[in-house]
Amino acid sequence: MGKEKIGVLLVNLGTPDSPATKDVRKYLREFLMDGRVIDIPAIPRFILVNGIIAPLRAPKSAKEYAKLWVERGSPLKFYGYDVRDMLQKSLGDDYKVTLAMRYQNPSIEEGLNELKAVNVKRIIVIPLFPQYASASTGSVSEKVNELVSKWQIIPSVAHINQFMDHPKFLEAFANNGKALMEKQDYDHVIFSYHGLPERHIRKGSVGNQCQLGSCCSVLHERNRYCYRAQCFYTSRELAKRLGLKEDGYTTTFQSRLGKDPWIKPYTDEVLEELPEKGIKKALVFSPAFISDCLETTIEVGEEFKEEFMEAGGEVWDLVPSLNDSETWIECLEDLVKTA
Repeated sequence: MGKEKIGVLLVNLGTPDSPATKDVRKYLREFLMDGRVIDIPAIPRFILVNGIIAPLRAPKSAKEYAKLWVERGSPLKFYGYDVRDMLQKSLGDDYKVTLAMRYQNPSIEEGLNELKAVNVKRIIVIPLFPQYASASTGSVSEKVNELVSKWQIIPSVAHINQFMDHPKFLEAFANNGKALMEKQDYDHVIFSYHGLPERHIRKGSVGNQCQLGSCCSVLHERNRYCYRAQCFYTSRELAKRLGLKEDGYTTTFQSRLGKDPWIKPYTDEVLEELPEKGIKKALVFSPAFISDCLETTIEVGEEFKEEFMEAGGEVWDLVPSLNDSETWIECLEDLVKTA
Protein backbone atom coordinates (compact mmCIF):
# COMPACT_ATOMS: atom_id res chain seq x y z
CA MET A 1 0.00 0.00 0.00
CA GLY A 2 1.49 3.35 -1.11
CA LYS A 3 1.79 6.34 1.14
CA GLU A 4 -1.26 8.62 1.05
CA LYS A 5 -0.63 12.06 -0.37
CA ILE A 6 -1.71 15.46 0.90
CA GLY A 7 -3.54 17.47 -1.75
CA VAL A 8 -2.79 21.16 -2.33
CA LEU A 9 -5.30 23.19 -4.34
CA LEU A 10 -4.06 26.59 -5.50
CA VAL A 11 -6.94 28.80 -6.66
CA ASN A 12 -6.74 32.16 -8.40
CA LEU A 13 -9.61 34.32 -9.60
CA GLY A 14 -9.60 33.32 -13.26
CA THR A 15 -9.13 34.63 -16.76
CA PRO A 16 -10.95 34.28 -20.09
CA ASP A 17 -9.90 31.37 -22.29
CA SER A 18 -8.87 33.91 -24.92
CA PRO A 19 -9.13 37.68 -25.51
CA ALA A 20 -12.00 37.10 -27.97
CA THR A 21 -15.16 39.00 -27.03
CA LYS A 22 -17.23 35.81 -26.70
CA ASP A 23 -14.76 34.31 -24.21
CA VAL A 24 -14.50 37.54 -22.24
CA ARG A 25 -18.31 37.77 -22.10
CA LYS A 26 -18.50 34.18 -20.85
CA TYR A 27 -15.91 34.92 -18.15
CA LEU A 28 -17.66 38.12 -17.03
CA ARG A 29 -21.00 36.34 -16.78
CA GLU A 30 -19.65 33.61 -14.53
CA PHE A 31 -17.65 36.05 -12.42
CA LEU A 32 -20.37 38.65 -11.92
CA MET A 33 -23.16 36.13 -11.35
CA ASP A 34 -21.38 35.05 -8.15
CA GLY A 35 -23.58 36.24 -5.28
CA ARG A 36 -20.51 37.09 -3.24
CA VAL A 37 -19.26 39.44 -5.97
CA ILE A 38 -22.51 41.26 -6.77
CA ASP A 39 -24.41 40.71 -3.55
CA ILE A 40 -27.96 41.45 -4.64
CA PRO A 41 -30.85 38.96 -5.13
CA ALA A 42 -30.41 36.42 -7.92
CA ILE A 43 -33.05 37.69 -10.37
CA PRO A 44 -31.98 41.38 -10.37
CA ARG A 45 -28.35 40.21 -10.54
CA PHE A 46 -29.13 38.02 -13.56
CA ILE A 47 -30.81 40.92 -15.38
CA LEU A 48 -28.01 43.34 -14.48
CA VAL A 49 -25.17 41.03 -15.51
CA ASN A 50 -26.65 39.42 -18.61
CA GLY A 51 -28.69 42.36 -19.82
CA ILE A 52 -26.34 45.27 -19.15
CA ILE A 53 -22.83 44.66 -17.76
CA ALA A 54 -21.59 41.65 -19.76
CA PRO A 55 -22.91 42.78 -23.19
CA LEU A 56 -21.60 46.35 -22.79
CA ARG A 57 -18.35 45.58 -20.99
CA ALA A 58 -17.16 42.52 -22.93
CA PRO A 59 -16.05 44.27 -26.16
CA LYS A 60 -14.08 46.91 -24.25
CA SER A 61 -12.56 44.37 -21.85
CA ALA A 62 -11.61 42.13 -24.80
CA LYS A 63 -9.44 44.94 -26.21
CA GLU A 64 -7.73 45.28 -22.82
CA TYR A 65 -7.13 41.54 -22.56
CA ALA A 66 -5.64 41.57 -26.06
CA LYS A 67 -2.97 44.02 -24.79
CA LEU A 68 -2.22 41.68 -21.89
CA TRP A 69 -2.04 38.44 -23.90
CA VAL A 70 1.39 37.08 -24.82
CA GLU A 71 2.54 33.97 -26.67
CA ARG A 72 1.97 31.79 -23.58
CA GLY A 73 -1.47 33.31 -23.07
CA SER A 74 -2.75 35.07 -19.95
CA PRO A 75 0.01 35.77 -17.37
CA LEU A 76 -2.35 34.92 -14.52
CA LYS A 77 -2.80 31.42 -15.94
CA PHE A 78 0.69 30.56 -17.17
CA TYR A 79 2.35 31.89 -14.02
CA GLY A 80 -0.20 29.80 -12.13
CA TYR A 81 1.01 26.66 -13.89
CA ASP A 82 4.65 27.63 -13.30
CA VAL A 83 3.99 28.13 -9.59
CA ARG A 84 2.13 24.82 -9.39
CA ASP A 85 5.06 22.97 -10.92
CA MET A 86 7.67 24.77 -8.80
CA LEU A 87 5.71 24.12 -5.61
CA GLN A 88 5.22 20.45 -6.54
CA LYS A 89 8.98 20.08 -7.01
CA SER A 90 9.64 21.87 -3.73
CA LEU A 91 7.14 19.82 -1.70
CA GLY A 92 8.03 16.44 -3.22
CA ASP A 93 6.14 13.21 -3.78
CA ASP A 94 4.20 13.26 -0.51
CA TYR A 95 2.02 16.00 -1.98
CA LYS A 96 -0.14 16.46 -5.05
CA VAL A 97 -0.40 20.11 -6.16
CA THR A 98 -3.12 21.28 -8.56
CA LEU A 99 -4.12 24.67 -9.97
CA ALA A 100 -7.67 25.92 -10.41
CA MET A 101 -9.51 29.13 -11.21
CA ARG A 102 -12.62 30.28 -9.40
CA TYR A 103 -14.09 31.27 -12.78
CA GLN A 104 -13.46 29.51 -16.10
CA ASN A 105 -10.58 27.12 -16.65
CA PRO A 106 -9.08 25.03 -15.16
CA SER A 107 -12.13 24.90 -12.90
CA ILE A 108 -12.16 24.14 -9.18
CA GLU A 109 -14.07 20.95 -9.96
CA GLU A 110 -11.27 19.81 -12.30
CA GLY A 111 -8.64 20.61 -9.69
CA LEU A 112 -10.48 18.75 -6.95
CA ASN A 113 -11.05 15.75 -9.22
CA GLU A 114 -7.29 15.54 -9.80
CA LEU A 115 -6.82 15.28 -6.04
CA LYS A 116 -9.69 12.82 -5.69
CA ALA A 117 -8.16 10.59 -8.37
CA VAL A 118 -5.04 10.01 -6.25
CA ASN A 119 -7.11 9.51 -3.09
CA VAL A 120 -5.50 12.30 -1.04
CA LYS A 121 -5.94 11.95 2.71
CA ARG A 122 -6.49 15.68 3.20
CA ILE A 123 -6.71 18.85 1.12
CA ILE A 124 -5.09 22.21 1.78
CA VAL A 125 -6.85 24.98 -0.14
CA ILE A 126 -4.88 28.16 -0.83
CA PRO A 127 -6.93 30.92 -2.45
CA LEU A 128 -4.22 33.08 -4.01
CA PHE A 129 -5.43 36.35 -2.47
CA PRO A 130 -3.15 37.81 0.22
CA GLN A 131 -5.96 39.68 2.00
CA TYR A 132 -9.27 38.02 2.88
CA ALA A 133 -12.43 39.27 1.15
CA SER A 134 -15.79 37.55 0.87
CA ALA A 135 -15.84 38.20 -2.89
CA SER A 136 -12.52 36.39 -3.46
CA THR A 137 -11.29 34.07 -0.70
CA GLY A 138 -14.79 33.55 0.68
CA SER A 139 -16.13 32.62 -2.74
CA VAL A 140 -13.36 30.07 -3.33
CA SER A 141 -13.93 28.42 0.07
CA GLU A 142 -17.68 28.28 -0.51
CA LYS A 143 -17.25 26.64 -3.93
CA VAL A 144 -14.72 24.08 -2.67
CA ASN A 145 -16.97 23.12 0.26
CA GLU A 146 -20.00 22.84 -2.03
CA LEU A 147 -18.20 20.44 -4.39
CA VAL A 148 -16.45 18.31 -1.77
CA SER A 149 -19.69 17.94 0.21
CA LYS A 150 -21.04 15.80 -2.64
CA TRP A 151 -18.20 13.25 -2.47
CA GLN A 152 -18.88 9.85 -0.97
CA ILE A 153 -15.67 10.03 1.04
CA ILE A 154 -14.94 13.54 2.31
CA PRO A 155 -11.31 14.16 3.33
CA SER A 156 -10.40 16.80 5.89
CA VAL A 157 -10.11 20.18 4.20
CA ALA A 158 -8.06 23.11 5.50
CA HIS A 159 -8.56 26.61 4.07
CA ILE A 160 -5.78 29.21 4.25
CA ASN A 161 -7.84 32.38 4.19
CA GLN A 162 -5.12 35.04 4.13
CA PHE A 163 -1.33 35.35 4.08
CA MET A 164 -0.72 39.11 3.88
CA ASP A 165 1.32 38.92 7.10
CA HIS A 166 3.57 36.05 6.02
CA PRO A 167 7.23 37.20 6.13
CA LYS A 168 8.08 35.54 2.81
CA PHE A 169 5.13 37.16 1.03
CA LEU A 170 6.21 40.59 2.30
CA GLU A 171 9.86 39.88 1.52
CA ALA A 172 9.07 38.83 -2.05
CA PHE A 173 7.13 42.04 -2.80
CA ALA A 174 9.70 44.22 -1.02
CA ASN A 175 12.53 42.64 -3.04
CA ASN A 176 10.73 43.44 -6.30
CA GLY A 177 10.33 47.05 -5.17
CA LYS A 178 13.93 47.42 -4.00
CA ALA A 179 15.18 46.30 -7.43
CA LEU A 180 13.51 49.38 -8.96
CA MET A 181 14.39 51.72 -6.08
CA GLU A 182 18.08 50.97 -6.63
CA LYS A 183 17.81 52.39 -10.16
CA GLN A 184 15.59 55.44 -9.54
CA ASP A 185 14.90 57.94 -6.78
CA TYR A 186 11.14 58.17 -6.27
CA ASP A 187 9.24 60.99 -4.60
CA HIS A 188 6.49 58.74 -3.30
CA VAL A 189 5.27 55.13 -3.16
CA ILE A 190 1.67 54.10 -3.80
CA PHE A 191 0.21 50.79 -2.65
CA SER A 192 -2.85 50.27 -4.86
CA TYR A 193 -5.24 47.45 -3.91
CA HIS A 194 -8.35 46.13 -5.64
CA GLY A 195 -11.39 47.93 -4.26
CA LEU A 196 -14.61 46.61 -2.74
CA PRO A 197 -18.04 48.18 -2.24
CA GLU A 198 -18.27 49.72 1.22
CA ARG A 199 -21.30 47.53 1.95
CA HIS A 200 -19.09 44.42 1.73
CA ILE A 201 -16.97 45.76 4.57
CA ARG A 202 -19.99 46.63 6.69
CA LYS A 203 -21.61 43.23 6.11
CA GLY A 204 -18.52 41.53 7.50
CA SER A 205 -18.09 43.88 10.42
CA VAL A 206 -17.91 42.41 13.91
CA GLY A 207 -20.40 44.48 15.88
CA ASN A 208 -20.04 48.12 14.88
CA GLN A 209 -16.27 47.90 14.45
CA CYS A 210 -15.88 48.94 10.80
CA GLN A 211 -16.39 52.66 10.23
CA LEU A 212 -14.27 52.80 7.02
CA GLY A 213 -12.04 55.43 8.59
CA SER A 214 -9.09 55.52 10.98
CA CYS A 215 -10.32 52.25 12.56
CA CYS A 216 -8.40 50.50 9.74
CA SER A 217 -5.05 51.95 10.89
CA VAL A 218 -4.60 49.14 13.44
CA LEU A 219 -5.21 45.44 12.82
CA HIS A 220 -6.57 43.53 15.80
CA GLU A 221 -8.88 40.66 16.73
CA ARG A 222 -12.14 42.45 15.90
CA ASN A 223 -11.15 43.68 12.44
CA ARG A 224 -8.61 41.03 11.35
CA TYR A 225 -10.88 40.02 8.44
CA CYS A 226 -11.72 43.58 7.40
CA TYR A 227 -10.26 43.76 3.89
CA ARG A 228 -9.49 47.48 4.15
CA ALA A 229 -7.69 47.07 7.49
CA GLN A 230 -5.67 44.17 6.06
CA CYS A 231 -4.60 46.32 3.10
CA PHE A 232 -3.41 49.14 5.36
CA TYR A 233 -1.54 46.56 7.43
CA THR A 234 0.15 45.16 4.30
CA SER A 235 1.24 48.68 3.31
CA ARG A 236 2.72 49.38 6.76
CA GLU A 237 4.67 46.12 6.74
CA LEU A 238 6.00 46.69 3.22
CA ALA A 239 6.90 50.28 4.11
CA LYS A 240 9.02 49.01 7.03
CA ARG A 241 10.92 46.67 4.73
CA LEU A 242 11.44 49.44 2.19
CA GLY A 243 12.56 51.98 4.78
CA LEU A 244 9.70 54.38 4.01
CA LYS A 245 8.51 57.08 6.40
CA GLU A 246 4.79 57.44 7.09
CA ASP A 247 4.49 60.41 4.73
CA GLY A 248 6.45 58.59 2.04
CA TYR A 249 3.63 56.33 0.90
CA THR A 250 -0.13 56.21 0.33
CA THR A 251 -2.59 53.31 0.36
CA THR A 252 -5.30 53.48 -2.31
CA PHE A 253 -7.98 51.34 -3.97
CA GLN A 254 -8.70 50.77 -7.66
CA SER A 255 -11.07 49.01 -10.12
CA ARG A 256 -14.39 50.26 -8.79
CA LEU A 257 -17.56 49.39 -10.70
CA GLY A 258 -20.99 51.02 -10.59
CA LYS A 259 -22.29 54.03 -8.68
CA ASP A 260 -22.31 52.68 -5.12
CA PRO A 261 -19.51 53.98 -2.85
CA TRP A 262 -16.38 51.81 -2.78
CA ILE A 263 -13.64 51.85 -0.17
CA LYS A 264 -11.42 54.93 -0.32
CA PRO A 265 -9.15 56.61 -1.15
CA TYR A 266 -9.47 55.94 -4.89
CA THR A 267 -6.19 55.43 -6.75
CA ASP A 268 -7.19 57.47 -9.82
CA GLU A 269 -8.16 60.48 -7.69
CA VAL A 270 -5.01 60.35 -5.55
CA LEU A 271 -2.63 60.10 -8.50
CA GLU A 272 -4.10 63.18 -10.17
CA GLU A 273 -3.37 65.26 -7.04
CA LEU A 274 0.23 64.12 -6.55
CA PRO A 275 1.98 66.35 -9.14
CA GLU A 276 0.38 69.44 -7.56
CA LYS A 277 2.15 68.46 -4.33
CA GLY A 278 5.51 68.22 -6.07
CA ILE A 279 5.39 64.43 -6.38
CA LYS A 280 6.50 63.77 -9.95
CA LYS A 281 8.16 60.35 -9.62
CA ALA A 282 5.98 57.55 -8.26
CA LEU A 283 6.62 53.87 -7.60
CA VAL A 284 3.45 51.74 -7.50
CA PHE A 285 2.83 48.36 -5.86
CA SER A 286 -0.26 46.16 -6.35
CA PRO A 287 0.00 43.93 -3.26
CA ALA A 288 -3.45 42.35 -3.63
CA PHE A 289 -2.31 40.52 -6.79
CA ILE A 290 0.28 37.72 -6.73
CA SER A 291 0.43 37.57 -10.54
CA ASP A 292 0.60 40.11 -13.33
CA CYS A 293 -2.91 40.54 -14.69
CA LEU A 294 -5.34 43.01 -16.26
CA GLU A 295 -5.65 45.06 -13.05
CA THR A 296 -1.87 45.43 -12.67
CA THR A 297 -0.25 45.48 -16.12
CA ILE A 298 -3.00 47.37 -17.94
CA GLU A 299 -4.96 49.35 -15.32
CA VAL A 300 -2.07 50.39 -13.06
CA GLY A 301 0.84 50.07 -15.47
CA GLU A 302 -0.73 51.77 -18.50
CA GLU A 303 -4.00 53.58 -17.74
CA PHE A 304 -2.95 55.11 -14.43
CA LYS A 305 0.46 55.99 -15.85
CA GLU A 306 -1.21 57.93 -18.67
CA GLU A 307 -3.41 59.81 -16.17
CA PHE A 308 -0.41 60.59 -13.95
CA MET A 309 1.61 61.95 -16.85
CA GLU A 310 -1.31 64.09 -18.03
CA ALA A 311 -1.56 65.54 -14.52
CA GLY A 312 2.09 66.62 -14.66
CA GLY A 313 3.93 63.52 -13.44
CA GLU A 314 7.27 62.40 -14.88
CA VAL A 315 7.89 58.80 -13.73
CA TRP A 316 5.29 56.13 -12.94
CA ASP A 317 6.81 52.67 -12.42
CA LEU A 318 4.84 49.53 -11.58
CA VAL A 319 6.48 46.93 -9.34
CA PRO A 320 6.05 43.46 -10.90
CA SER A 321 3.83 40.98 -9.06
CA LEU A 322 5.30 37.89 -7.41
CA ASN A 323 4.70 35.69 -10.48
CA ASP A 324 7.21 32.80 -10.19
CA SER A 325 9.66 34.32 -7.70
CA GLU A 326 11.56 31.78 -5.57
CA THR A 327 10.70 33.65 -2.36
CA TRP A 328 7.01 33.39 -3.26
CA ILE A 329 7.38 29.62 -3.71
CA GLU A 330 9.06 29.46 -0.28
CA CYS A 331 6.05 31.33 1.14
CA LEU A 332 3.61 28.81 -0.36
CA GLU A 333 5.69 25.86 0.81
CA ASP A 334 5.63 27.21 4.37
CA LEU A 335 1.88 27.85 4.20
CA VAL A 336 1.33 24.24 3.17
CA LYS A 337 3.61 22.71 5.77
CA THR A 338 2.18 24.74 8.64
CA ALA A 339 -1.46 24.35 7.60
